Amino acid sequence: MLQWLLGRPISLPAPLLARYPELGDARWRRGGLPPRVGGWCLGRRSVAAITLWRTIWLADDAPPAPELLLHELRHVHQFEGDRAFPLRYLWRSVRHGYADNPYESDARAYAARRVAGPSSTV
Repeated sequence: MLQWLLGRPISLPAPLLARYPELGDARWRRGGLPPRVGGWCLGRRSVAAITLWRTIWLADDAPPAPELLLHELRHVHQFEGDRAFPLRYLWRSVRHGYADNPYESDARAYAARRVAGPSSTV
């Protein structure tokens, strides 16, 4: 029952962590209720991933692609940088929609920069 709710802890592949060591700053889980709830909020069955504070949940079928993982890691940074982030995120999603939410745009840009750039930490 607990695994159905919270998913299961996972470790990211060593080569991925070697290339993007900052990914080690988050806790990673696979499955569980959070990706499904995120999907329901967007009118989908699930989302590929969702971040809540320092924990990132990947959907059962989501590949550990650097773009996705770095995008979600940026949300960890956003949670850390602003105590009101969850409320601001929700407000901006309501106001601008998911795709045009400035926090989502920032996460996409961060991931694109990291994937395109050198392997050093940004």
